[in-house]
Amino acid sequence: MRSHPTADAETGVGEPLRKVLTTRLLYFFILGDVLGAGVYVLIGEVAAKSGGAVWVPLTVALLLALLTAASYAELATKYPRAGGASYYATRAYGPAVGFFTGFCMLAAGLVSVAALARGFAGDYLTAFVSLPVVLVALVFLVLLGLLNARGIRESTRVNTLATLVETGGLLLVVGLGVWIVARGDGDVGRLTQLGTDSASPAAAVLAGAVLAYYSFVGFETSVNVAEETLDPARSYPRALFGALATAGTVYAAVGAAASAAVPTATLAASDGPLLEVVRAAGAVPPRLFAFIALVAVANGALLTGIMSSRLAFGMAREGLLPAFLTRVLPARRTPWAAIAATTVVSALLAATGEIDVLAGTLVLLLLVVFLTVNTAVLVLRRRDPSTPDTARFRAPTVVPVLGALSCVVLATQVEGEVWVRGAILMAVGAALGALVLWQRRRQPAKEVSLQGVGR
Repeated sequence: MRSHPTADAETGVGEPLRKVLTTRLLYFFILGDVLGAGVYVLIGEVAAKSGGAVWVPLTVALLLALLTAASYAELATKYPRAGGASYYATRAYGPAVGFFTGFCMLAAGLVSVAALARGFAGDYLTAFVSLPVVLVALVFLVLLGLLNARGIRESTRVNTLATLVETGGLLLVVGLGVWIVARGDGDVGRLTQLGTDSASPAAAVLAGAVLAYYSFVGFETSVNVAEETLDPARSYPRALFGALATAGTVYAAVGAAASAAVPTATLAASDGPLLEVVRAAGAVPPRLFAFIALVAVANGALLTGIMSSRLAFGMAREGLLPAFLTRVLPARRTPWAAIAATTVVSALLAATGEIDVLAGTLVLLLLVVFLTVNTAVLVLRRRDPSTPDTARFRAPTVVPVLGALSCVVLATQVEGEVWVRGAILMAVGAALGALVLWQRRRQPAKEVSLQGVGR
């Protein structure tokens, strides 16, 4: 028999989250998360790995991301609840795996927010004013937390505006690249150059795709707001695939424009490769582009912060984290306790300067999560076919299989040093997951309740 929490009017414990997200708001939420700060620095690194034809590994990365996105679309429309991948893994494999999956997602999210906070306080801000990095990062995180607590509708409206700004910045790069080529200063021949002195074209594409894959990371965070979507079965697949298609098109155009406008060696050597396009054009003030980059970084941090707080809320509601984190504001119905806790942890990470140690494990952690999600789709089709197929999105069976295989292939391209760091962090998650399972087995059966999870 399923057990459901009763709502507490005073504390908001057990309250469902308010459904306010339309398809349009969800589309911009996903697009804003995917079009994050990564693309502003990754083009150069991809060029170094793959050669001048940067658009090829970007396209390959998009296709690989779409495989896993299809699995997320199926599970999010079948189980529209905060908690996302952790909730799916719990239903498919039990609380220990659910906790481990959620731990990997949560750790990646908190590291990402902290890193973006430090990035906001770094070189782009220095173009305007010089302030202590730690102070700026802490104030930045507090302001994001307050906006998150005010309401997801307000947060997504800010995201919509920010997404338009950062998308405009990327389109500006495309326009400047075309202008540079048109006036005779570019070289479109670089768009067909695949491979490097040390890698064949095929190896170069795969190596570049691993880096480019990071540019599409962010779509997975949207499942944590499916519970706050008005019609998730209809809205979520449309918003997800529409946002990824938009991001893929923009990325391919940016990669082609940058490569044609600027020599590959210059892109590869630059920490701000898109700024090289602006400088080569000579028609746009660098400060303007720095402002756009700051908006992109802030927007990415806001959306990842929303994801982290909703994930913590969902895991707590399933008994995988302390119940205190399920508290919501009675009026706003936002998970204030989870927002406060995730903001504090991100602030500690940003203040201690340990982001560089953990940042390299982000993609590896997410590949573990994606592998779990792709396999969970197949397990839950067989174990929990309670929802009619006509009522939700359903991916062809081959898609989650290929999605799982793509995660394994990409993981083999991760450097050994990152594997060591990631293994340590995952060992912590596995140990905590085992502890969760042990505690559950010690509880009386009547106290063990996965809300809505039938085992």
